[in-house]
Amino acid sequence: MSWRPVARINASSEVFLLGKTSGRTVLGRSPCLIAHSPVRWALCSPRRDFSNGIPRFQSTTTSLGNTKDNVPLSGITVVSLEQAIAGPFCTRQLADLGARVIKVERPGQGDFNRHHDQRVKGMCSHFVWTNRSKESLALDLKQPSDLDALKKIVAKADVLVQNLAPGATERMGLGYGTLREKHPGLIVCDISGYGSTGPYRNKKAYDLLIQSESGFLSITGSPGQPAKAGNSIADIAAGTTAFNNILAAIIQRGKTGKDSTSGAPPPVQAGAEHASIYPYGPFDTGGGGTVILGMQNEREWGIFCRDILRKPELVEDERFANTSVRSKHRKELRGIIEEVFAAYEADDVLEKLQAAGIANAKVNDMAGLWAHPQLKARDRWTEVDTPNGRVPALKPAGAAEGFTVL
Repeated sequence: MSWRPVARINASSEVFLLGKTSGRTVLGRSPCLIAHSPVRWALCSPRRDFSNGIPRFQSTTTSLGNTKDNVPLSGITVVSLEQAIAGPFCTRQLADLGARVIKVERPGQGDFNRHHDQRVKGMCSHFVWTNRSKESLALDLKQPSDLDALKKIVAKADVLVQNLAPGATERMGLGYGTLREKHPGLIVCDISGYGSTGPYRNKKAYDLLIQSESGFLSITGSPGQPAKAGNSIADIAAGTTAFNNILAAIIQRGKTGKDSTSGAPPPVQAGAEHASIYPYGPFDTGGGGTVILGMQNEREWGIFCRDILRKPELVEDERFANTSVRSKHRKELRGIIEEVFAAYEADDVLEKLQAAGIANAKVNDMAGLWAHPQLKARDRWTEVDTPNGRVPALKPAGAAEGFTVL
């Protein structure tokens, strides 16, 4: 049996169909799982249940009226190690079509995207938007027993989706190379910002950072002041690309059996800054341009204060106690950050942020995108014919290995 990827997608997601399946095995009930209705609304209240030794969130579910057999993805089980927007948006669309989606979260706080605002009846608007119709399972994947439980669930699933930090699933023994041999019917979708190879493969890739690296910011806003899209356009594109390629992999497997690989106020206009999370946006430096940085949890905020700003006392400052109050005091915090950054060139700031594990990006223009080292390293450029001769063009997302643009 040969193995090859169904699609290796640059800058957004990578989708693999792992070999040939001899039949469908749907995940049965487990004491670790909460809800079992075929189509459901499950945002999961923050109640905890420690029975069976595995802490987890309880789900509150409401039927949407669909029956098990009249939705396209009925019988498909999806396990998702997801957070933020791209992964959850992908799997929400699978759930909308009837797939059973099991969202794996951290015990205690769950997906950090639960806590970024309280616009939807006290819940985060981003989380509500991207997580309907799912089940929630809390596992501490640093504990061998919980990781073993996850591997048993994955063994009976149809699709595994993940948008964790680069290399995380490989370290857990859940990477493509390991799973392809053990589970030849499993479709694996790795969503990443820059792909699994090239010099940028280990960089974090939050939505605004991709808008920046891709040159998107350079063609929006006003002269001298870049502006981001009002929604998470890069994450939406990544999630949609992943969703489309998972559907293609399911269809291919079924056809051929062959392996291939409500009321709250709206967010304020915030220019290139995030409307709810801070610091997350552009910051001036002492020279060489503007940098974008972003952090989405308190652990990263502590590292940023200690290792980058060299001001650990900010962690205890009431004005900056959490992302919500930091957003309210962004003017004061911006002044503190840019005062520190003024002593460094942009490249030096980016290097420090990268070393500390803080998400970062350079504000590129179109020329910067054209010459981007990651596109070169990933061999994303090709040439296409036009009436006036051949011109360079980017290969389409989802193009399989050896794909040629005609």
